[in-house]
Amino acid sequence: MELNIKMDRSKELFEESKKYLVGGVNSPVRLFKPFPFFVKSAKDCFLYDEDGNEFIDYCLAYGPMVLGHANENILNAVKSQMDLGTAYGVPSEKEITLAKEVINRIPCAEMVRFVNSGTEATMGAIRLARGVTKRNKIIKFEGAFHGAHDYVLVKTGSGALTHGAPNSPGIPEDTTKNTLLIPFNDEEAVRKVISENKEEIACIILEPVMGNVGCIPPKDGYLQFLREITEENGILLIFDEVITGFRLSKGGAQEYYGIKSDLATVGKILGGGFPIGAITGKKEYMEQFSPNGQIYQAGTFNGNPISVTAGIETLKNLDDKFYKETTKKAGILSNCLRETAEKYNIPAKVYNVASIFQVYFNDKEIVTYEDAKSSDTEKFMKYFYTLLENGVFVAPSQFECCFTSIKHNDEVLEKTMNAIDIAMKKL
Repeated sequence: MELNIKMDRSKELFEESKKYLVGGVNSPVRLFKPFPFFVKSAKDCFLYDEDGNEFIDYCLAYGPMVLGHANENILNAVKSQMDLGTAYGVPSEKEITLAKEVINRIPCAEMVRFVNSGTEATMGAIRLARGVTKRNKIIKFEGAFHGAHDYVLVKTGSGALTHGAPNSPGIPEDTTKNTLLIPFNDEEAVRKVISENKEEIACIILEPVMGNVGCIPPKDGYLQFLREITEENGILLIFDEVITGFRLSKGGAQEYYGIKSDLATVGKILGGGFPIGAITGKKEYMEQFSPNGQIYQAGTFNGNPISVTAGIETLKNLDDKFYKETTKKAGILSNCLRETAEKYNIPAKVYNVASIFQVYFNDKEIVTYEDAKSSDTEKFMKYFYTLLENGVFVAPSQFECCFTSIKHNDEVLEKTMNAIDIAMKKL
């Protein structure tokens, strides 16, 4: 599709990029036809590309930029830290400061291990659960994305689904034979799998709100059901809060839904725009990581002072006012999507949890991965392109979600709603 905006420089850079970067990008979901725009700079809730276009950003680097791009407080804190060094390989006091903040916020958190990404966090949490329980099997939900490591790259959402590879070549069958897949929001499927694999399941890992297949909230009582059935069967419950952590509330989905998991993984917002991840949970489990225990996890950049500094500065600003405002803004846009779709007689379902939202072009409710896949993805991409032509950027995939930041003001929301109206009318 040819976009009706100036993209000459981005096209030139994409052609050059393909010579050196696989597919011209460093993460598959960043690619869209005919080519992605190349960003030159970002500020607050805006991206500015190499051709001089300005886009209101609802992707927000896939979630982390809750305080907006180039936030001055974060930049100043990081600049000060850079003068003190960028990597130590030995402990620093700031690691303790950030760990305390994580523990103060997340209900299950009693100890923390910092890593470098959400992928590392989920990989380490699953290893910990297996080591603690002395069991091999894990349950994950169809469409959930827990990073790009072998045990969980089966029936994933996000870029894997968008680009047609929900099961990646290069992963041996033996690696995933212990990964049990079930539909989200289906209590009977959980009971059946646990019954058929008695005392073999180490953990259930899930996104409390599925954010890598759009935005699928849990049914009422579903998370409580998972908490009860895991406790009854000696299975660890892992909340993958790489997306929901510090976004739904101060304590993430655990606080928002009132459910305390055994372990949790966080990332994205935790780094304030810098790479970081963390595994957290009950002390009795966390202390089985080396050096206290025998379960190995390590990393050269674990607790990197730059990322830790940015994280401390970010969490300082995530107070009650922040959550109230970002939730309100996402609610306004979600209502606009519903009303505009209805105005133009377009079958659509819109889901919104706190500051996360997404629209599916579908006439049935979306409660599972299969429901999401049945949506009209071609229509979604037409919607995406029209928004882009009108200065609004959302992730170029039906199977991602949209976010609001503290920097999306009333004027920005009004422009966005006008663009939504144009897009829906065109559909």
